Amino acid sequence: MLSRADLEAREAQTLAPYATLSRDARAREYPEAESGTRTAFQKDRDRVLHTTAFRRLEAKTQVFLNASGDHYRTRLTHTLEVQQVARSVALNLGLNETLAETVALAHDLGHPPFGHAGERVLDALMAGHGGFDHNTQARRIVSVLEQPRPDHPGLNLTLDTLDGLNKHRRAGLGPPSLEAQLVDAADALAYTAHDLDDGLRSGLLSHAGLLELPLWQQLTRRAGVDGPVLSEGQRRTLHRELLGWLISDLTAASDAAIAASGVGSAAAARALPDRLITYSPPLRALLRDTGIFLKDNLYRHWRVEMQVEQASRVLTTMFHAFTGRPSMLPPQFRERAGAEALPRVVCDYLAGMTDRYALDMHASIVPPAQHAPHF
Repeated sequence: MLSRADLEAREAQTLAPYATLSRDARAREYPEAESGTRTAFQKDRDRVLHTTAFRRLEAKTQVFLNASGDHYRTRLTHTLEVQQVARSVALNLGLNETLAETVALAHDLGHPPFGHAGERVLDALMAGHGGFDHNTQARRIVSVLEQPRPDHPGLNLTLDTLDGLNKHRRAGLGPPSLEAQLVDAADALAYTAHDLDDGLRSGLLSHAGLLELPLWQQLTRRAGVDGPVLSEGQRRTLHRELLGWLISDLTAASDAAIAASGVGSAAAARALPDRLITYSPPLRALLRDTGIFLKDNLYRHWRVEMQVEQASRVLTTMFHAFTGRPSMLPPQFRERAGAEALPRVVCDYLAGMTDRYALDMHASIVPPAQHAPHF
């Protein structure tokens, strides 16, 4: 049986010099003995997997409401796709795949119900109270809100894992580890590919419309797909080809950037002002145009905008109801309201809800004639 020391020695022998090694993991906030058979990052990963916040991702919106259909991506399936991409590329680049996997599994824990629409609503409601950001909320979940042990709050993760969750608001922190940079890239890669696929599946996007997009033009040529109409098999082929193309480019361009930088340690990689996990310039330009296209044609589609309106009504109503009458909060949140600002406690409660729980809770506190319609 391999011990933790054996696993750490294997990492030191097989990973690239710029990888983050488990044996060098930065300290946990609360001292504890490490496992005899798992590395520090394996322990972090397992703790994330066993959280209630992770289980709730199954019923949280990616683009389409959870009840819209059985085959559209949810926050959970998106998270698993990010994990797969991050782990695959980490193995190819000689990075610590367990750390990349752990950050990937935790990166969307802070998303509220109703996807990005819910995030915008909560941020507006929390104006003057610190705002709301799903990355900050993910760190709050693993550091404060989840409490599997009675002796301290949070999961007591390593600082390396926690630092990987600070994707956007990094003032004074510098670039994250290469593993965390990889998760950030894998996140964008996964949602670009699957949002195009879900958009086609739903009918909100059309193959003819996508043919105006340079990335789609190149993709259809690469996949050998012709004609104005896509079959089900061709749609699947294009999704598979797009994933392979993006992953291959990300791996090759990142490998070249790392080699050109000359970094020889994880600390040296974190000290650089620019990120090393990147795409080739041509593909970066294609992805930038694709992001604009998705924003204009999918995320702002009238059917998606109806979901945005529903999210706004449901979350706004509940926020004011619970801040106005905190006695309606569940006991564990009501108890925290004495130690923390009430708006933040209410925000934590709302952000943790799944789509269907939020709709049911809203229905229980609003008279039937005032219910927001289910689109």
